[in-house]
Amino acid sequence: KLEEVETALKRSDEEIEALKTERKRRSILLQNRLFAQFRMLNARGEEKDLWQIFREHGRPVPPSGAGECAAPKLLQYAYRHGYRPLAMAEFWWGASPEAEIRKHGYYYPACKSKCEPILGHMLQGLDVEPNAHENSKHLKHEPELVYEDEWMAAVNKPAGMLSVPGKGDALSVWSWAHAHFPEATGPLLVHRLDMDTSGVLLIAKDPETHRKLQQLFETRHIKKRYIALLDGTVTDDEGFIRLPLCPNPDDRPRQMVSTAYGKATVTRFEVLSRSHGQTRVAFYPFTGRTHQLRVHAAHPEGLDTPIVGDNLYGRRASRLFLHAETVAFRHFKTGRWVSITAPAPF
Repeated sequence: KLEEVETALKRSDEEIEALKTERKRRSILLQNRLFAQFRMLNARGEEKDLWQIFREHGRPVPPSGAGECAAPKLLQYAYRHGYRPLAMAEFWWGASPEAEIRKHGYYYPACKSKCEPILGHMLQGLDVEPNAHENSKHLKHEPELVYEDEWMAAVNKPAGMLSVPGKGDALSVWSWAHAHFPEATGPLLVHRLDMDTSGVLLIAKDPETHRKLQQLFETRHIKKRYIALLDGTVTDDEGFIRLPLCPNPDDRPRQMVSTAYGKATVTRFEVLSRSHGQTRVAFYPFTGRTHQLRVHAAHPEGLDTPIVGDNLYGRRASRLFLHAETVAFRHFKTGRWVSITAPAPF
């Protein structure tokens, strides 16, 4: 009897798996037909379906839900009815989702995974603002040398400059260091700062120094102090922020809070002053994740107060008001305590 039941159960399981496979096959076919039906116009009257748009961006299959967002639909409606868009921006309405950071009434850029490729096509023919990463007003500035010895150097990176070379030919700290220290060998930059963040960056003149300094970072023997201006009033005078962070797969380089996939991050903060609805704070990060301080400032479980000028997690301003003010450590060659400081320019 048991063998008969097991045989019948196995037959049922096989039928269920076959139906699941067929459902998946039909779902993919239907999705593919929908992608072909999305024929997106631009201001020049040119039309492309989602397959064409995403293939041109190196993605053979569009992500599910592509073309369903508000911006592409509004543009499509305008083009279909002979209207010429003059301005458009998207703002968040309501409470923030748990993982991401959204402030009620704040404007946010379109997501990179779905909307960016589509809007790259649909905005052609319109007078749009240049890409900030390619046309930064700070790109002509050079780093300021603030420390140098036989083995290493440190510079004060201006806001708007890349730490390492990007897609274009814009000046980066790495390219500046390569030209400024022609005899140096190895990777040069020991760590990085976001393009929009200013402050102290360490440069190694040889591979051994690079390795030694990176070991100090990895073992948390390098102390860092950041200065930030926050868009709001922080009530606590000091404390710690602990959040699990990971990249948002649908909207890089934005980070998200995730207990399932995030890595632990820790920052100590200290309020320096409060004035005119803004708070000046000092951040002391114990870990070094991407956008750690920006997320710790903006997230509801952090300070719930974005950094002024943070166009990813807060509101745009003349710059991101975040500055790496001090890097301090015991010199691996001389044994002396070294504290390198570049005062915040705001």
